[in-house]
Amino acid sequence: MTPSTRPAPGLPEWLREEERRLYGFAAGSAVSDGFGWLDADGRVERDRPAAAWITARMTHVFSLAHLRGEADAGRLADHGVASLATGPLRDARDGGWFDRVPDDTGGNTPRERSHELPRKSAYEHAFVVLAASSATLAGRPGARELLDDALRVVEERFWEESAGALRESWDSGWTATEDYRGANSNMHAVEAFLAAADATGDAVWARRALSVAERLIHGVAAEHDWRLPEHFTSDWKPVPDYNRDRPDHPFRPFGSTTGHLLEWARLLVHLEVALSRAGDPVPAWLRTDAEALFDHAVRRGWAVDGAEGFVYTLDWQDRPVVRERMHWVVAEAAMAAWALGEHTGVATYADLHERWWAYADRYHVDRERGSWHHELDPDNRPAASVWPGKPDVYHAYQAALLPQIGLSASIAAALLPGTDHDSGGNA
Repeated sequence: MTPSTRPAPGLPEWLREEERRLYGFAAGSAVSDGFGWLDADGRVERDRPAAAWITARMTHVFSLAHLRGEADAGRLADHGVASLATGPLRDARDGGWFDRVPDDTGGNTPRERSHELPRKSAYEHAFVVLAASSATLAGRPGARELLDDALRVVEERFWEESAGALRESWDSGWTATEDYRGANSNMHAVEAFLAAADATGDAVWARRALSVAERLIHGVAAEHDWRLPEHFTSDWKPVPDYNRDRPDHPFRPFGSTTGHLLEWARLLVHLEVALSRAGDPVPAWLRTDAEALFDHAVRRGWAVDGAEGFVYTLDWQDRPVVRERMHWVVAEAAMAAWALGEHTGVATYADLHERWWAYADRYHVDRERGSWHHELDPDNRPAASVWPGKPDVYHAYQAALLPQIGLSASIAAALLPGTDHDSGGNA
């Protein structure tokens, strides 16, 4: 398809083409231990050990692709499920998943192992739950067993009932937890829990997703005028100066992270759908908070330094800190705009959805080498200061897929035959 005949960005035909293109790029990521980190040309970086978050994200994507009818996606999803169930990312001795494949099997005692093996983190475990949930909904062998195992570990090791949220991480032997709590891992737990509720039929996971959202959004973000501190002490006191000396951290940056506010806005919409369909009470704040998060993120984060694009982070006076443009941020912006437009019927969201797809197509989509440029500099040129290469397609693939399939509690559930999608309006 030539540029002159290609549909406009964001239209259904364009999104379907982009979805297939991203799947084709990702299909080359399989390695013996799971899925590897891809470079700018789609080659696996062999010097990086397989990571649990990438392996789980890609298993999720391939499960979605299987439901979309991609010919080889089932095999890739099965590879991911097997890698997470029995591969070296899983700790066969003490349970749970290492953040990355260990260099060796470690010592014989928990103390020896804790010094030699990678940590076990809520972020990675949330993605294992998401992957297993999507693979279960896709009917992949071994997926439900993997999901049951992952949910058991999350419930026993990470879920903190008194806080209504997740602990951050443990050493390899589950002997000591980190004196830190993070919003990022808990945000992804919301997505994972909604998928788990769809895959298991157990509404407790949707209720736990609501608990996390109530603490972090209706509580912390609302109290900070929709700026979300992301780093906390173990008793959930914000640490606003966390990583001030390393503001561009890829997972724990200093300041307010624009993309997470947009991602939260979308997740609150999914959560409202989930609770409504389960027959649970739907708090009115879910919609008003989603709209407030979105509006403030756009006003504070889009083109605030004079160039198109969302800056990565802002300080607490809304000044740009890290001005690089991350691909996942505009992907989440497009998804949030679409979801809010579908759910509220407000036309402005559709206009923004179109605007951001045009921006992504102009700057992030890499039609020469594949996938998307994961990072752009403040002048919208490809960069790699925070995110070298093109590790995975999770955000971009979901952004291309979501507007084609309709709104549901989880993306995988929306792909099941006979799913009654949210038709928009004020449902």
